[in-house]
Amino acid sequence: MKKVVLFPLIIFAQFYIAQAKFEIKDGSKRFDVQMSVKSCEGDTCSGEGIIKLIDKRSKQIFQTLTSEDLYFYLNQNQKPSVNIIQLYNEQSPLIFDDFNFDGSEDLAIRNGNQSGYGGPSYDVYVYNSTRKQFVLSNELTALAYENLGMFQTDHKRKRIITFAKSGCCWHITTEYTVVPKKGLQKVYEMEEDAMDGEYVTVTTRNLINNKWASQSKKYKIKDYYKE
Repeated sequence: MKKVVLFPLIIFAQFYIAQAKFEIKDGSKRFDVQMSVKSCEGDTCSGEGIIKLIDKRSKQIFQTLTSEDLYFYLNQNQKPSVNIIQLYNEQSPLIFDDFNFDGSEDLAIRNGNQSGYGGPSYDVYVYNSTRKQFVLSNELTALAYENLGMFQTDHKRKRIITFAKSGCCWHITTEYTVVPKKGLQKVYEMEEDAMDGEYVTVTTRNLINNKWASQSKKYKIKDYYKE
């Protein structure tokens, strides 16, 4: 009888210990966050995640969102970061920003490591003022899966910036604008091709009056990539 009673209790205890919950209060102007993730081992958390957005004024749950794999690292205080986007380093599980430059705060949620070279991937939600909730943006989500992790935003120029590469010696930086009611439009590329090992060819392409203008220059690698 003792074995029959204790076995499910032991399983429950192990499951409970594996869960981790966090509160984030400094990531958003509008919301506090209650975030849970399936498991944390050492400084790495992963698995199914639940993100509850709490309105700072009313203290009520505004919306609940989920991630199939809320993968992230804990800092020295055993807490997750927020709003950090570093190309080859830390990228936070939650990123609050106005991604489509409409004046409303949006949210990107880490969902595994499915971007270029096994980097972080994100589901990107934009705030819909008509529905008064966050809705998934397929276009912005695709950018965060198809490139090197989360994209960056330049609010002054209203540009979304992505980075991609092939091996050590070919890189491309792409910029997009957001066209209201139409979506993303690519307007700029900078390609750096150093495949020959001695020179790097830098090609820039600008969309001007709906036509692409291209320019290329060649540099010695040792001069172009100065440390």
